[in-house]
Amino acid sequence: MNIVPTFWEKYAYASKKPLLDWFQDMRERQQQLVEWSEALETPAVLWISALFNPMSYLTAIMQVTARKAQLPLDDMVLSTEVTNSKDKTEFTEAPESGAYINGYFLEGAAWEMGRGGEEGYLTEM
Repeated sequence: MNIVPTFWEKYAYASKKPLLDWFQDMRERQQQLVEWSEALETPAVLWISALFNPMSYLTAIMQVTARKAQLPLDDMVLSTEVTNSKDKTEFTEAPESGAYINGYFLEGAAWEMGRGGEEGYLTEM
């Protein structure tokens, strides 16, 4: 039937994926957590949609940045810069401030990649 058993659903994350896709997604999420916990440091690129509470991670980024720059946390804001790369292996080290994140989704729009040094831009779906 290719559906996630209800017994599993009540202990897992919300998803509308069929069973095979759900299971593969769960294995990739688990692998990210294993790699993160083995190294005991934040990955260079984090798959944010794999986290149960992504907003907590974004808040932590603001807290770390505020402490590092000795600024009040209330003055911190989230800013997103989209890179011209879909290959996360190009980013071997974390940035000096902030974080490299993949796993964002757009609804009602598409992203056109920039060419060379140009920035990308939103387009119609």
